[in-house]
Amino acid sequence: MTRYPGLLRTAPLQGETTSSLICRIALRYGMEAKVLRACWKWRNYPPGHEGGGARADAEVLLNTAGRQLLADMCGVEEAVLARALPSWAEGDAQLSAEAGDPVGLWRIGGAVAGPVAFGCRLCTARRTGAAARAVQYVPRWERVCVRHGRWLLDADANQPLEHLDLRALPEVVAAQRRWVSLARRAVRAGAEPERVFALARAVVAGWWEQAYGWERETVWPRRLHQVAGGDAGGELERWRIVGRDAIVFPEVVAVADVLLNPAMAELVWADSGAGRPWALPADGMFCRRLGERVGRPWLGPLAATDHGGPLLAWMGSVIRLRRGAGGPPGYDNDPWWLRQEHQAATMAGQLRVLGKEKKAPGSGVMWRAAVPAEQRRLITSTLDSAQEQLVQLHGVQTGPTADVARRMLRGLGHSAGLIENAWKRTALAAVNGGVPLEEVARWVDMPVEVLREMLTADGQDGGG
Repeated sequence: MTRYPGLLRTAPLQGETTSSLICRIALRYGMEAKVLRACWKWRNYPPGHEGGGARADAEVLLNTAGRQLLADMCGVEEAVLARALPSWAEGDAQLSAEAGDPVGLWRIGGAVAGPVAFGCRLCTARRTGAAARAVQYVPRWERVCVRHGRWLLDADANQPLEHLDLRALPEVVAAQRRWVSLARRAVRAGAEPERVFALARAVVAGWWEQAYGWERETVWPRRLHQVAGGDAGGELERWRIVGRDAIVFPEVVAVADVLLNPAMAELVWADSGAGRPWALPADGMFCRRLGERVGRPWLGPLAATDHGGPLLAWMGSVIRLRRGAGGPPGYDNDPWWLRQEHQAATMAGQLRVLGKEKKAPGSGVMWRAAVPAEQRRLITSTLDSAQEQLVQLHGVQTGPTADVARRMLRGLGHSAGLIENAWKRTALAAVNGGVPLEEVARWVDMPVEVLREMLTADGQDGGG
């Protein structure tokens, strides 16, 4: 293969996407990125948003020759690139049969190595000498640029902002520093920091959705207007979506602190009756103390009555473990298990819903745009149960009411069928797109054998 030694050195940023590095190399040479990308042979097209436009979180996987070419172009040793770029070795499995020519394969960053966010341009300029856009793999608990007071936004959403200004919100920056010590505490306690954070984030995201009805809530509205530049104005709903994770971050860290505190777990045990089981009270000590920890003494009863939410699920696991009634290891006695239905909606999903609502007013929640494909199986099951329970509860047998009920049930069944088909097509596309069957099975919380049988039954097995 012809070697193209780089005249201008372009060093990678830690955690940067390979696609982002290629774009910065092109900028360094005064070229358009698509012109530089023509040096590779591509096996598919770059992913785009539903309404058109390139995705900022697009990622590329390269074969051996492709990686050598990239190293030559940026003037950096391959070993350095391998340490900096999380997707560097991912092409080995997907492009193992490709030899000789430099070959590339497009992927979505979130499916390769985790959440993707825009980098801080000021930090990029400080490290590289050019204030170019960079896209990096950044966990959701490391989104604050402490040096410049910025919140780094998800790169998977179709919206123009790369960061939010936090200079008027020092408590958010302080929460980032506090999380570092909390993560170490989690490790010492035998818990994975990412799972602790995900659970705390789900709890607070649930509060965020309810906060419209909280007359005594004054902190979040103030922060919301701050991140919106002073006044959210007529775009309140959009700013509620874009700003949520930054606005609630201090509370997420505070809740994570509570969940990791053994003394708080003791309060849960005491509220449960300490061996003499009774229903958790709405004015229990744990929830009262929780409200105080997040700066809202009035929040305790509201948190205690959020039945079916992630906080009550965590409390239930703590109680079962303490009673020794948890059974064998599994989700029911794992305090950090976060059910799929409890996971916080993503910014990208919420913005899709908002956009479709604006195009089709009165169309309702339009949940399909916000719910990941892997969760539609759960909705299908719920619809099936609803059909059975409706007949059982109301005893609908004959007459006009029965006709209406039957039509409604047929509609529900049809909707369930559509969801099931969409779910299977999504799983098939993932498998055919190179995602290992084991990974798809993990997404949908299903044994690999069951998933393979479902796809094979319809003649759809992608061969994974």
